[in-house]
Amino acid sequence: MAKPSRFDELVRTVTKDVAEHPRDLTRHYVDRLGISRVAANRYVQRLERDGWIARSGPSTHPVFSPGHKRRLSRLYLLSGLEEHVAWERDFRPYFNLAPNIQSIAGHGFTEMVNNAIDHSGGESVFIWVSQDESALRIIVSDDGVGIFARITDALGLPDMRQALFELAKGKLTTDPAKHTGERVFFTSRMFDFFAINANGLQFDHAARSPRDWLQEVPGIFPNGTAVFMRISLTSLRTAGEVYAEYTNAPEDYDFSKTVVPMKLARFGDEQLVSRSQAKRLIARFDRFRSVILDFSDMQEIGQAFADELFRVYANSHREVELLPKNMTEQVERMWLRAVAPRHTG
Repeated sequence: MAKPSRFDELVRTVTKDVAEHPRDLTRHYVDRLGISRVAANRYVQRLERDGWIARSGPSTHPVFSPGHKRRLSRLYLLSGLEEHVAWERDFRPYFNLAPNIQSIAGHGFTEMVNNAIDHSGGESVFIWVSQDESALRIIVSDDGVGIFARITDALGLPDMRQALFELAKGKLTTDPAKHTGERVFFTSRMFDFFAINANGLQFDHAARSPRDWLQEVPGIFPNGTAVFMRISLTSLRTAGEVYAEYTNAPEDYDFSKTVVPMKLARFGDEQLVSRSQAKRLIARFDRFRSVILDFSDMQEIGQAFADELFRVYANSHREVELLPKNMTEQVERMWLRAVAPRHTG
């Protein structure tokens, strides 16, 4: 791997440098790099051209400030780390964000860092935050066992891919005394794009896409967990709106609704045909009042699968509303066949 250039090294720290040295940035680089003032001034001019810093005041005594491009990164030891302190002290002051974006960014940052603190089993976490003309991006990467391996082990699941499917439903936690299991679900819905890479698997959720994605990526993040978040700087989304969408607000603030991407219920090329697959699917449905079953990209399901889900489970859990959507004609026939006895009996 090529060694980063001196300019690339400056880009890594320029956001903090310019905030701490608004009136003596050139002198700061002279002292720090051991270079001439002429050379340091060339770096400052390039940083300005590229949008990393902005200049104001007289030409002889300019005042510099962060530009429209901003970037900070930091490696922390997990032991003793407080996620809200890291956000409020080391990151938030250096970014120029609308109130709703700042609220979402703070939520995503602190929730994912706290996940690393409480659940990763690792020693350190690397955090990278970047802002450009259009978007804010956050990466939180720890060196632990990997979120999917940890869930699989804690819940005794037969396949690591099922851990990701359970995570997508929401209300999943390996430590119920400390957490409700809602943080990954809600965070993924707040950002325009949200992804988790761990244990050779990748989960993606995009606000503009009707479906979530699961793919195997062997060799990518075999150890630890990396979370990627992105949101447009012009987004009008608010954290409150996301919470309200999955609760019965304003009547209550319980996490009462989830959307289950049925595509993620399949492992590999298998089809959803058996009762055992349906039983795997319905785990923890009883924690919700409404479960929206999104059949996007599902061409067909089996009669036994449909019967177990829509008749057997529905009859024994009448407090849980099952709401299928995006069904093909075949899936709809299986659904109608399963629910018909309930309406005629």
